[in-house]
Amino acid sequence: MVISYSLIFLILLEGVALYCAYRAVTSARTPQGSVAWVLFLILAPYVGIIAYMFLGHHRMNGYVIARRNTQRVVEGMENARREHPPTGNAKALGYAGFEAQAASPVLSGNAMDLLIDGDETFDAIFAAIRQAQSYVLVQFYIVRDDALGQALQTELLNVANRGVSVRFLYDSVGSSRLSNSYINTLKEAGVEMLDTNALRGPTNRLQVNFRNHRKTVIVDGQVGFTGGHNVGVEYLGQDAKMGHWRDTHCQLRGPIVQQLQLLFVEDWYWATEDSLLDDLDWTIERAPENMDALMLASGPADDLETGSLYYCSAIRAAQERIWIATPYFVPDGDITTSLKIAAMKGIDVRILIPDNVDHWATYLAAFDYFDELRQAGVRFWRYENGFMHQKVLLVDETIASVGTFNMDARSCRLNFEATAMVFDQRAARDVATMFEADFAQSYLLETPLSEQPLWIRLGAPAMRLFQPLL
Repeated sequence: MVISYSLIFLILLEGVALYCAYRAVTSARTPQGSVAWVLFLILAPYVGIIAYMFLGHHRMNGYVIARRNTQRVVEGMENARREHPPTGNAKALGYAGFEAQAASPVLSGNAMDLLIDGDETFDAIFAAIRQAQSYVLVQFYIVRDDALGQALQTELLNVANRGVSVRFLYDSVGSSRLSNSYINTLKEAGVEMLDTNALRGPTNRLQVNFRNHRKTVIVDGQVGFTGGHNVGVEYLGQDAKMGHWRDTHCQLRGPIVQQLQLLFVEDWYWATEDSLLDDLDWTIERAPENMDALMLASGPADDLETGSLYYCSAIRAAQERIWIATPYFVPDGDITTSLKIAAMKGIDVRILIPDNVDHWATYLAAFDYFDELRQAGVRFWRYENGFMHQKVLLVDETIASVGTFNMDARSCRLNFEATAMVFDQRAARDVATMFEADFAQSYLLETPLSEQPLWIRLGAPAMRLFQPLL
């Protein structure tokens, strides 16, 4: 009888594994992802089925992308394009491709100020919050109840107490350690604070797909912030284990702030089914710098692979150089091919990655890419002065991008991301200067995989097999 029950259990287990494999084949965003799941589920069903429950969902249904689907918003963006037409060479810089990916127009009248590292970033954010007259919109993937989190809480309490409306979105996985007392203190002061996925999305802390990875602060619809920083003292370099934390945010002014604000509106609607369109200020104040700019966002509700298209489009737009800073380098096949082609054309292709580790799987997987890309001429620089977490891209002297995109499947397909793209020589020069300072604190990786320690030689190809999941 025991044998019979065991046999029945095994048959049921394989049946569930086969069903999950079928779901993977029909729903995974890439053939590589389908193959990885099918092999995992069939060969290791005990582990595979559990993993698929938490990692196997690749598309989100029901999320409203107002930029594409709301007539009022679409008409508003068309009006903005007529009132603030771009001044740069739209064809040469590939505006049309980026606009199609973003479902938003490139507009003139913008300014971007780089904020390098945590102190500069949060000093600027707190200063802007103190100047708020009407409302503050806040969104972070990670919020901690530590010294930095409490400082943010104090700033928000102060403006809420003088009548400023505050709305605050956080992610339940990234902020899994955030205390209830932190949230309740803000709510008691009138702050509307919500988990981004509280209403319809995955709230289970083990459901690691469909996370909202955006980091946004908007004040009165006129000044906005985005970039790599979350809310925790490690982002100020105060974590003894990680040491100095190298990251980049940016402060935005001009029409691009309304585009950033619209992303918050979409996320707020997903969390509440409450539209903020009539509650916010959509008046555009042009910045005297008059830069062309675009807010490009992606997420698992997109029909196309927006994240991957963003990287491929930027790489293929390069004529002289493409410099990319990413803490996690596990690119898909399209990005890998684009990097190779660019380098083989003689373009200066540099990838800046951290030498320190915070996620072992992505750290190891990256080693299996280095040799083949270096053979094509791509150069990898490993940042040594602490942990580098910035997500920055530079094309020639023409395009600078600062945002939340990592170069991995999670950012390109499974999470909600955003980046500010500025098409302007002044912004590009500022980013180039920042990159050069980072390269000075990095070393050029030249050691092939065959000469790496044994654990890297064995771990790298094994972890690369999981590229669609990382």
